[in-house]
Amino acid sequence: MDYLELDIKVSPVAPWSEILISQLAEFGFDSFTESTDGLKAYGSAAEISLDNTIASTYLGNCPDNVSIEFVANTVPEQNWNATWEADFEPVFVEDLVAILAPFHNREGIESLVVEIQPKMSFGTGHHQTTFLMSKSLFDLDLKNKRVLDVGSGTGVLAIIAHKLGAKEVVGTDIEDGAVENAIENQQRNGISDIQFLLGDIDVVEESEYDLVLANINKNVLKSHMSTYAKLCKKNGSLFLSGFFSSDLEELTAVCAANGFEKEEALEKEGWAVLKLKKQ
Repeated sequence: MDYLELDIKVSPVAPWSEILISQLAEFGFDSFTESTDGLKAYGSAAEISLDNTIASTYLGNCPDNVSIEFVANTVPEQNWNATWEADFEPVFVEDLVAILAPFHNREGIESLVVEIQPKMSFGTGHHQTTFLMSKSLFDLDLKNKRVLDVGSGTGVLAIIAHKLGAKEVVGTDIEDGAVENAIENQQRNGISDIQFLLGDIDVVEESEYDLVLANINKNVLKSHMSTYAKLCKKNGSLFLSGFFSSDLEELTAVCAANGFEKEEALEKEGWAVLKLKKQ
């Protein structure tokens, strides 16, 4: 499978790089690398209409005070992975967890380590939302708990939950490659019993999860909310991310209408995590 690469230069970078990531994710781009002057976005060349994407985002019609330039390239899958490795830096979520690739040096690292092979999946820890979600997992006692990770990507959050003592972890993703990558990544961490499912939220059998994680985007979170309520047990936790801090009020209201009470919100560079409890 070939990938579509958009090499985007944007000025000012903040907050427009984050805005573009959020918008492009809704059009099928599922991986991003950020730089000092913009970003690169990747998605399946067979599934993305570039003309439609440009017409529907700031790529084609940006505000007067914003400069956006881009070059589109088709990248074969085998070369795509090499690009990831070249751009992939280790991620340190404070002193809690280190997210490393096989080629990173582990010498001197004392925190929890998650090893992933950077491929085509979102959720490497570089993005603010994955960073915040990873950090939030350490706020709960997950020993012997049941955890659902919706939109699991590389499987990082599911793997961290397992390493923190969860007795049952299930992940879902709509991308074949993401599920394959997550299965490979759990094996890299000496884990074999996380169940990664291919499909949307409807592939999950209704069950009482102690914690539901969803790091997707605002519109998908809103459409899934009633299902999250069915899947999460009473007094269970729901952690949401993949949206901007400016969307917190709107999402909190949707959550409240579905029986979730806000406990805390974390923010990082314009992105947010919403931590809720099922009433």
